[in-house]
Amino acid sequence: MMKRSLRQKMAAGLAAVALACPLSIGMAPAPTAEAGDMLGNILGAAVGGAVYSAQLNKEINYINNTEEGRNEYFAEMKKQYGVNDDWSLNNRLDGIMTNLTAAIGQVDGSIYDKPYQYFINKDDSFNAFCTLGHNMSVNQGLFNYIDNDDEIAVVLGHEMGHGQKDHPAKGAKRSIGPAVLSAATGGSVLGNIAANLWNNRGITRPMEWEADNLAFDYITHSNYNPGATAAIWQRVIEKMGDNNAFSNSVSDHPGNAERRDNYEKKLQGYSNYHVAVKNGVVTVNKQNFCTPAAAGGMSSKERAYFVEGNLAAAFHNGHNKSTATVSGNTVMLGAQPIITCTADDESASVLAERLNSLKDK
Repeated sequence: MMKRSLRQKMAAGLAAVALACPLSIGMAPAPTAEAGDMLGNILGAAVGGAVYSAQLNKEINYINNTEEGRNEYFAEMKKQYGVNDDWSLNNRLDGIMTNLTAAIGQVDGSIYDKPYQYFINKDDSFNAFCTLGHNMSVNQGLFNYIDNDDEIAVVLGHEMGHGQKDHPAKGAKRSIGPAVLSAATGGSVLGNIAANLWNNRGITRPMEWEADNLAFDYITHSNYNPGATAAIWQRVIEKMGDNNAFSNSVSDHPGNAERRDNYEKKLQGYSNYHVAVKNGVVTVNKQNFCTPAAAGGMSSKERAYFVEGNLAAAFHNGHNKSTATVSGNTVMLGAQPIITCTADDESASVLAERLNSLKDK
């Protein structure tokens, strides 16, 4: 068994190389040279590849499945990435995590067996990641790129999907295993670890899709707008392009447009195929309903997915049986708000009348 001091070094080393499931639009901070040396020293302590592999699995299980281990790892994460103590941001994050936990609990009660630990780190890039032990970190930069909690909830729901399916541990074992085995043939263990963990961390394309799909399930069990699932990727495309931030030969992350379109198809299904968006135009029963104007820091196309999400929820929950009405500048379908019109949109009365003519076709 590894000595306690070596176990502590293992936690520090793993935190430094971020054995995590990051969203594809950002990357966890690169490990420092000191962290890499530490991991190399840990690897060098093994008698052989097979022996170390068994020890490594034991340590990953300790960090991932025990309260003591995950707390130790969480402390190392905070040391590695720094902590943003801004009260407003942390209060906002607490609310989102509370809502998502309740939503996930409706479909997967195991979340209460290992509640998530999380903190805001000091990185200004657009990212969040979930790692071993249901430990999560959110870059402070995420809040600079996203103005609404619905889209942030999608990002965090994706990461929690990874956590619920234990992708961090599976990915770590998958990535480290081949590197450890190469030691027996004289290969560079540290080099292979770096290539496997720093570039793709063992997270497969099917794992990414599973986390995306779980996020949709979680959002539809919450009060967040399900259209935010597609809207966030439209936002990413507009700000960063279709290729994700670390596309390379070893990345298994889907493209941003793929992810947006996957969610849009899910929204269609959620509406029982009454609602869709194509090229920024919202349709109801295959007839044009509206093209929302850019507003609230959103482009026309991003906002269209929010309108689609409201309509999808209305059809899914049976509000389409009610007459569309107007409340102030907001079009209502039963109890479901559909769109709050700005000066650049068509009037709420025109849209309500049009919706009434389309919803029962």
